[in-house]
Amino acid sequence: MACAEPDRRARGDTVEAAALAFLQTRGLRLLARNAHSRGGEVDLVMDDAGTVVFVEVRYRANAIFGGGAASVDAGKQRRLVHAAQAFLVRHPEYADASCRFDVVAASGDPAAPALDWLRDAFRADEA
Repeated sequence: MACAEPDRRARGDTVEAAALAFLQTRGLRLLARNAHSRGGEVDLVMDDAGTVVFVEVRYRANAIFGGGAASVDAGKQRRLVHAAQAFLVRHPEYADASCRFDVVAASGDPAAPALDWLRDAFRADEA
């Protein structure tokens, strides 16, 4: 009897935790996880030497329909920008910090995913 595939949320949490650990080993510091707002959510909000980094983590088991980064289309970018703006309103201590949007594309085994970090993947004024 084959084991059932872990549910989508559990898989997402596992991949997100791997991405967080990956970024922390590269010097980023966690500010928030799953920062919600109406119409969107930012998976990770990190500090990179004074820059607030809004990170979208995207998992794809394979790249048959494009990898995780390809799934961050214009609509998703707009939702991320809105969620980032809402985060900044709720956290005025970061209002004057520079910001960027990164994507961590994950693939393969969710328990030990291959991670591709795309720094400055898109700009708020392009979304």
